[in-house]
Amino acid sequence: MENILTYRKIFKFWLPLFSTWLMMSVEGPFLTSLIARLAEPKFNLAAHGISFALAMIIESPIIMMMSASTAIVEGKNSLHTLRRFAYSLSIGITFFMFILLIPQVFNFFTYKILDLPENVAKLTYYGTIALLPWPAAIGFRRFYQGLLIKNGLTKLVAFGTIIRLASMSGTALFIYFFTDIPGVLLGSIALSSGVVLEAITSRFMVQKTIVKLNKISNDKTRTYFEIAHFYYPLALTAVLAMGIQPVITFFVGHSKMAIESLAVLPVLNGFVFIFRSVGLSFQEVGIALVDKNGENFRKVRNFALILSLFASGIFALFAFTDLSILWFGVISGLTTELIQLTKIPLLVFLLMPFLSVTLNIERAMIVKSEKTKLITYSTLIEITATAILLYFTIYVFDFIGVLGASIAVMLGRFFSVSFLTYFYLKTTKKWSVI
Repeated sequence: MENILTYRKIFKFWLPLFSTWLMMSVEGPFLTSLIARLAEPKFNLAAHGISFALAMIIESPIIMMMSASTAIVEGKNSLHTLRRFAYSLSIGITFFMFILLIPQVFNFFTYKILDLPENVAKLTYYGTIALLPWPAAIGFRRFYQGLLIKNGLTKLVAFGTIIRLASMSGTALFIYFFTDIPGVLLGSIALSSGVVLEAITSRFMVQKTIVKLNKISNDKTRTYFEIAHFYYPLALTAVLAMGIQPVITFFVGHSKMAIESLAVLPVLNGFVFIFRSVGLSFQEVGIALVDKNGENFRKVRNFALILSLFASGIFALFAFTDLSILWFGVISGLTTELIQLTKIPLLVFLLMPFLSVTLNIERAMIVKSEKTKLITYSTLIEITATAILLYFTIYVFDFIGVLGASIAVMLGRFFSVSFLTYFYLKTTKKWSVI
């Protein structure tokens, strides 16, 4: 990027990253639409949502590696140190997933803690086994995608995601038409095949960047302790954020219309994720385009505001019109009964696109200031508020599970953003005139 940053340049830098998240957000609705058309859709959708949530929790310590490699890697020394750190972390979380899959451990978790029905618990186990390659593949590709973003090669990141989607959808359609395995296995096998191929593709695409970085030998040498000190609040943030999923599942599993709510949640979450992707794609943009002195901050901030308003407007069209029926009925394949359960939660999530963009631009600037513990604190506030609100909405007010979960998640995110806003404004106050 040239020194003079324009909105056009920000858009060209951001668009491939957004398309990456957007394409990933399509995975969920696509897979759930196939699962909904197979045998026992209610139970398989519930099991798919739970097994995928477990895989996301286990991968959570590695998910911030993209931000870390974008922020830290400047040359040969930082590249090699962070790469060894990332590989070690990927091996560790895969081992943890092996432990979880020991039948006695898994049964204790699903039966005793989540209190799942036997048929849903068994389907969840099959789905989780098929997702075993997922965590390490995510860590591998996010590390290398961070290097691509750092060097302005965001189009290659989007190309890798195209490969992932093609592999995922091809695998899913093959299973759908030519096998009779349960829907939860269709979802897990398709997801694993897609992300493994994307990880391999990312490694090939980043080769020229690695050669260039290896020629820079005067970059700052960071110890593993320094990297861990920088990274562990980010990892803890992701762990906490993902860790709320089994809490939600637990409460919803004890709610009114529990099975119906568990079936609707992955479909609803997949739809909301499409609009959250606008914000998720912006964290690395802020890290990459705003320097430590705040140059370009004002333009990046204004661009983020425009995005948040646009995404919220599109979401409102679905929430207030029959477009939601088109999405959840025709595209996602939900029954009339399940479609009805999405109507009020959609209204609850109305401000989620705006809050998503706001949160991620705030996180980007906090990462630039290397005060990453603040991000952890904000996430702690979010999950604590969400858990407390889940208790009240499910046990005290006796809401239908999916509605109670939606209210709790939305208010939890609001409290998190409110907390981080204070420190974001304090950090960027001197930058606003640049």
